Amino acid sequence: MPAPAILFPADPLNPRRPDPHFAWEARTLRELGGEQHLVDHDALLTGDVAEAVRRVPRDAGPLWYRGWMIPSADYASFARALADRGANLLTSAPGYASAHELPGWYAVFEGATPPSTWIPLAPAAGRPGPEQLAAAVARLGGRGPAIVKDYVKSRKHEWHEACYLPELSDLAAVGRVVARFVELQGEYLAGGVVLRRYEEFARAGGGGGTGAVAEPGDAPVDAPVDGPGDGLGDGLGAGRSGRPSGGSSDAPGRGGTGERPMEARVWWLDGDPVLVGPHPDAPGQTAEPDLTGVRPLVRALGCRFVTTDLASRADGSGWRVVEVGDGQVSDLPRGIDASGLLSSLLAA
Repeated sequence: MPAPAILFPADPLNPRRPDPHFAWEARTLRELGGEQHLVDHDALLTGDVAEAVRRVPRDAGPLWYRGWMIPSADYASFARALADRGANLLTSAPGYASAHELPGWYAVFEGATPPSTWIPLAPAAGRPGPEQLAAAVARLGGRGPAIVKDYVKSRKHEWHEACYLPELSDLAAVGRVVARFVELQGEYLAGGVVLRRYEEFARAGGGGGTGAVAEPGDAPVDAPVDGPGDGLGDGLGAGRSGRPSGGSSDAPGRGGTGERPMEARVWWLDGDPVLVGPHPDAPGQTAEPDLTGVRPLVRALGCRFVTTDLASRADGSGWRVVEVGDGQVSDLPRGIDASGLLSSLLAA
């Protein structure tokens, strides 16, 4: 079988070259002798899938995607359009949804990640009702702090307004924060509303720190983003022109406290870690997480190319999975050597 090629989003101002955010990855890929093709991410999100894949050669064979986040339904259309041209994404549409959206991976990682519950909600459906919120709060035990997000993204930069829930038993306050979160997400609300237990993680400088939990996801262009690809946790967040990116987290200590959690992003291919590095929000940080308990969970999830954001507990009791994301839309920290990761994708 031929080596896979990698798809990058095209630069909207010059569709013959990669989007500037991914240009360095594309350059590294060329240096490795890998093949790349360009797709129109904006066309994909507006439903013009044929235009989105027009520059992908017919019979291109196996493909990986490295780019801005794609809503799960649009990813399925993307995969079908490529298959019609004789090309196949190596991450299937069900596999993408499982890694990209919290309800897809949570059952596998339950116990290793902060307790969570969710309320499915369409973007045009308005906010959850009081009874729905009360039931969700009860499922989390009814008391204590939590955060709110959607299936892939939080608004941690609007910490007190649209993210942090100081006390779940204060249902009126929960309702206000959730309503504001839904309002700000607007049409970019992904899947529904998620409530996650707030946990304390160690600060990078040592000691305990307030910490939140997080995810990868899509956000409106004016929303706080966790960095391009901000997924884990938030994944490549909203990029230029609102294009979602992927891979970042709402780890404790990020929510407006100014304290950096001790956090790492791990890239997994077929159940094995191929790159361990800092989170894109803190590219200069160094961490060596214990992967002993995480490896069997990643393998149980069964997705080929995923990322996990891990944070160290403030009490020193070990590492927690803050977020899981699809590796195709999780951001790489600037300055990291991505050659090993890209070589692994080419050899897959």
